[in-house]
Amino acid sequence: MENGRAERLEVRGVGLNTLRGGEGPPLIYLHGAGGGGMWWPFLEALAGEFDVYAIEHPGFGQSDDPEWIETIHDIAYLYLDLLAQLGQGPVHLIGESLGGWISAEMAVRSTRDIASLALVGPAGLVSQEHPTSDIFIWDLEQTAENLFLDSQLRQGFLAAAGDMDQLEVNLKNRATTAKLAWNPRFHNPHLHKWLHRIAVPTLVVWGEQDRVIPVQVAEEWLPRLPQARRAVIGESSHLPHVEQPQAFLDAVMPFFREVQS
Repeated sequence: MENGRAERLEVRGVGLNTLRGGEGPPLIYLHGAGGGGMWWPFLEALAGEFDVYAIEHPGFGQSDDPEWIETIHDIAYLYLDLLAQLGQGPVHLIGESLGGWISAEMAVRSTRDIASLALVGPAGLVSQEHPTSDIFIWDLEQTAENLFLDSQLRQGFLAAAGDMDQLEVNLKNRATTAKLAWNPRFHNPHLHKWLHRIAVPTLVVWGEQDRVIPVQVAEEWLPRLPQARRAVIGESSHLPHVEQPQAFLDAVMPFFREVQS
């Protein structure tokens, strides 16, 4: 299996484009502002031990874009409904950037169906000393440069963005990102007050040279999460799971196995 198998999940009348693969305990991956719809090598590796769902958020890619979904909170509640609907028991949840913010908003509301969290360079909190970059002002070249340290990954990103079908998807993703995270920029000013409610094991993962959300922002998360630990991935920017997949797996797999034991 190289690409996962396509599935269409539906919850509250919203169709969600999903790639799924593997067997074992359920694990859900929630992508960032760049969009989903890709079966990355790290997902293939996780599928060796887990039943992996890579879901495209409402308003992104091939998923539905209902008018009533207006905020991050709407998506968080929708996904909590989805977890209950799947009925597979508590899931492991990986949330990257925007998806990390969604994951945290889910968990402060309810961890009944969440076994653990891995938050990868999550948005949602801010640091006055180390501000988050404004991705809305970047052109494609700046986006590639800031997402990846690796030049080949930058080139692959730019080549894919030039495809006309992908351009349409990118415009849809960007519009939804703006709706969800334009004001205030990529954070919830009240989230920090409720992180103590996330009473499940949590791994905060960051690229050591993150040019989007600086690694120092981890210090805003860790003291507020009751069961948190950190992993910093060297030689990577904002997408360590893509740029350094083996180092990422070396961090998250022991964490998930420990939770399972």
